[in-house]
Amino acid sequence: MSLQHTRLAFRATLGAMCMALTSVSGCSSGSDTKSSSTAAFTADAIHVHEGHEIQAALDQAAETGCRKIILHAGTYRPTAPSQALIYLNRRHDGIHIVGDGEVILRGDNEIIANPDAPTFPAVVNHVVYFGDGITNATIMERVRITGAHAFQTQKNTDLIQPNTGLDQLTRDQFFFSDGGGIKIFGRSYPTLINLVVDHNFTRPCGGGVSIEHRGFREHVVTFRDCVFRDNSCQLTGAGVDVLPASAATFENCLFVGNKGNCGEDDVSPEGRDYNSKNGSGALTVFPESRVSLDRCTFTGNRNGVDDKGRGNTYSHCLFWQNTVAGGTPTGTRYEMDIIHAVNVHDCHIGGTEPDLRGSLDPEANQLAIPDPLFDSEHVPQRTGLEGIGYRPVATN
Repeated sequence: MSLQHTRLAFRATLGAMCMALTSVSGCSSGSDTKSSSTAAFTADAIHVHEGHEIQAALDQAAETGCRKIILHAGTYRPTAPSQALIYLNRRHDGIHIVGDGEVILRGDNEIIANPDAPTFPAVVNHVVYFGDGITNATIMERVRITGAHAFQTQKNTDLIQPNTGLDQLTRDQFFFSDGGGIKIFGRSYPTLINLVVDHNFTRPCGGGVSIEHRGFREHVVTFRDCVFRDNSCQLTGAGVDVLPASAATFENCLFVGNKGNCGEDDVSPEGRDYNSKNGSGALTVFPESRVSLDRCTFTGNRNGVDDKGRGNTYSHCLFWQNTVAGGTPTGTRYEMDIIHAVNVHDCHIGGTEPDLRGSLDPEANQLAIPDPLFDSEHVPQRTGLEGIGYRPVATN
């Protein structure tokens, strides 16, 4: 065997050993890396493949200063019960996670879950957790988040969310329970792009996403080109729950098939059940919370939006037949239940009850619209709805 062939064989063996011993590759240091042939390249990303631990990549990025993680096509599941499949807190700020191909992050694993548990096969509280200290520079895009089912544990809380020392950010029951697909807690304002959050269930609230800023509204969570589909919960916010004094913006997002109020209200004070008559929406906005929605579509949910904030903005949104039956409330299904609707404009709305409180301006919006004629991707085909509602965005 020639010397060159010997070297090539050694390199191949070494490469195989490295793949077996490590779960991520790339970005091993902040400096340029040179191969033995002296050709220079910059290791500017950590590449994660199916079967590898994403959390190990996140921690490596935090340690090395590398700020891009590429998740290659595949399905990623928990290997042990925990609070989250992956978590990001202050030390992970600024990391950009991007999916390459069909990337699925799951909260369940039938192999390790207790088959007798009502939460089977879920083994994490949240599929993804964004904790205190996350800015808009932290980006996640092009992944699917699914498989949560009301599992709860308090194991390793200080690792996932270090104690902030602030009474305002005490980790209470809702910290552990809410937000099956995604939990956002404290001073946390990630940018979330082209995500699909689907088939998650929680008890009590925030089937798809729970946003819990606890009054820290200096910035907002940004959702862009996201789909919230077929999530459910015991009470409020089947798709997204914006808890009191929180803030978020939604641009070109789709809410479809989300169902809240799947169980009795055992959370509210006695005699003060929340939205007990008509129920909550696919998007629930609590008092003192700020939201802004532009070009979003709500259809086929158990109610559209319930919003008890003040002066929140809804523009160029489309609401159609959010009339899914079932659940505990017996009142009329609605498209919008909004108290302060001064900033709702250019929205097109049709359903059993377009305007539950009679607060919408009929001159600024189109009420009782005809069938939008959705195609298979929920793009309206009816003339006059150009620029209204969600449009899918190519992932490549």
